[in-house]
Amino acid sequence: MNNMKEPMTLEGYDLLVEEFKFLLEFEKPKTAEEKLVAAAHGDRSENADYHAAKEKLRFIDRRLFYLNSMMQKSQIIDPASFEHNRVSFGSTVTILNIDTNEEEIYTLCGVLESEPENGLISIHSPIAKAMIGKEVDDDFKIKLPNGKKEYEIVEIEYKNIFTLKKNIRTKKDFSFH
Repeated sequence: MNNMKEPMTLEGYDLLVEEFKFLLEFEKPKTAEEKLVAAAHGDRSENADYHAAKEKLRFIDRRLFYLNSMMQKSQIIDPASFEHNRVSFGSTVTILNIDTNEEEIYTLCGVLESEPENGLISIHSPIAKAMIGKEVDDDFKIKLPNGKKEYEIVEIEYKNIFTLKKNIRTKKDFSFH
């Protein structure tokens, strides 16, 4: 297990804690109860409800373990406190693909907050790593399986990650159906 700190925003951390508590205090006891009720219905080998509940408990425990490890190594960072004159955690960066002359926009965030399809990329991703510490007009290259891509940094700004997210998990997402 690596001891890397996992940067995240306060909102991201709060969501983690909320999911952890919901699973621990509500979903797990409810599923354990379902398992008991199913077990009381006799033969376990033929008992689909029993096996479903048992499997669901396994999922919940796995998720709790993961959330707990993320909470332990999380490092809460408020990106609003940075100047964003250089690319850092929480920066929204407009970059120009030098070959195609097309602009792309990425926001650097924590692994749990990332939504690559919406331009929110993990700080551990190759492109994020390549941009960290760079300033406007700097260029950088990324090695890809099919060659190199070269970019120039056009703009660095700060936008709240949670105003950019499209998939914010809620209680109904925490449940295992």
